[in-house]
Amino acid sequence: MNLKQLAEHLGLSQTTVSRALNGYPEVREATRKRVQDAAREFNYAPNVRAKGLATGRAMSIGHVIPVSKKHEIVNPVFADFITGSSEVYSKAGYDLVISLVEDGDQEQRYRELHAKGNVDGLIVHGPMRVDSRIEFLAELGMPFVVHGRASDIGSDYAWIDMNNRRAFHRAATLLIELGHRRIGLINGIEAMDFAYRRRQGYAGALEDCGIPCDPDLLFAGEMTENLGFCAMRDMLLLDDPPTAVLTSSIIIALGVRHAMDDAGLVLGRDVSLVSHDDDLSYLRNRADVPVFTATRSPVREHGATAAEMLIRMIENPGQPP
Repeated sequence: MNLKQLAEHLGLSQTTVSRALNGYPEVREATRKRVQDAAREFNYAPNVRAKGLATGRAMSIGHVIPVSKKHEIVNPVFADFITGSSEVYSKAGYDLVISLVEDGDQEQRYRELHAKGNVDGLIVHGPMRVDSRIEFLAELGMPFVVHGRASDIGSDYAWIDMNNRRAFHRAATLLIELGHRRIGLINGIEAMDFAYRRRQGYAGALEDCGIPCDPDLLFAGEMTENLGFCAMRDMLLLDDPPTAVLTSSIIIALGVRHAMDDAGLVLGRDVSLVSHDDDLSYLRNRADVPVFTATRSPVREHGATAAEMLIRMIENPGQPP
């Protein structure tokens, strides 16, 4: 069944049916429900190509990933974010476009996507504290939403982020209140904004309680199980090893646990641990009894919200971030 046939069946104009299916606010709720019910009954889906021709849009959203970060595509955090955003794209009639580029070619790819009209907007992943992509896209006039923030950019732009500083301040404070004074931090790459903010939260909690920040207890890098294992192994060899550890990812926490197993130590008895990002679809922190104490960040929900923000910007040009 096409749009014309659906409209004839309902006794409505094609314009009214189209507007009802695309969420236009001027359509009465009763009419919208009637149209949606009929569309489901007859398995009708709008022709995306025709919709694109009618609106002048590509009906696609782009995610540009540097080649050096292509492993991020199998990262459970990235996977959850993409899943959440894709669900919103699909409902709104947009396609997802993932583009892999050489590290220094991101801006050129953005320029090409904009010039060719291949996508209507972009999600920017993994912002650095100073990130040239944000100002470049703003000058280009391409709608975009940043997953995270760039602390050292003062201009206004659209973003979604959790309060990384506050989360890690609270986590470190909890460990301090439990009596710990030797607290390790195994963080992400600290040129990236989220890791920089987490380090600030951790350091701020120690400073608030008059505890010196020991560089021997600070580790940062690609958030892998191997980072957690190597960092914890090295800290356990110190003359004064940590009694607690704070990790930036549940993946890192798995490595910490393996290092403790190798050393004959028991997590929670010999060393306390607080992790982050445990609300992941494909890497659960167990359902009833968690493996790790953790700060929670609903990444899939963030992906959906970012997609909703971006589609609003695309469909209502000129709105502020």
